[in-house]
Amino acid sequence: MTKQYHDHVLSDAALGQLFNDARTYNGWLDKDVSQDQLHMIWDLLKMAPTSANMQPVRIVWVKSEEQKAKLVECASEGNQDKIKAAPVTAVIGYDIDFHEELPWLFPHADAKSWFEGDEDGRKEGAFRNSSLQGAYLILAARAVGLDCGPMSGFDEDKVNEAFFGDEPRHRVNFICSIGYGDPETIFDRSPRPEFNKFNSIV
Repeated sequence: MTKQYHDHVLSDAALGQLFNDARTYNGWLDKDVSQDQLHMIWDLLKMAPTSANMQPVRIVWVKSEEQKAKLVECASEGNQDKIKAAPVTAVIGYDIDFHEELPWLFPHADAKSWFEGDEDGRKEGAFRNSSLQGAYLILAARAVGLDCGPMSGFDEDKVNEAFFGDEPRHRVNFICSIGYGDPETIFDRSPRPEFNKFNSIV
């Protein structure tokens, strides 16, 4: 199959939906997010790059009222109402033993052996690459017409126990509410730096 090279930029509307007009929401409209939409998010984010295709992210999509209540108990006071009102909140975690899946995820080399016996290295790789995948999740959700409210502000141990208790080698990275954002709940746009403030070309 011939690779197609694209030399055009996305439309202003598309760039706005993903970046320029997208916002972090603190409240949500009373409108459901379907399981099909969650599958659409996954099917997009999984295509984006991770080191050796390690795919360390492990996501629990918290949708039921019972599970929302559990997550609320793990969250800081300022985040509790956001979780209660959101149609779904993704608990974005990572698997310390992601290397066990590498024989089929990266069949081009014996990638599993690169990580065996190096748990600290696996933790570092899993955290870094699950952070990437969490960012891909936000962009994928926006791409399918949803809004996001990513958060820290939770008790890590409580979240791990509540949502990864059956998988003790999984750890939470951050959480992200997903739905249709209530425009009344956003702040004024915070400043964004110009290129020269934090960049250099060498």
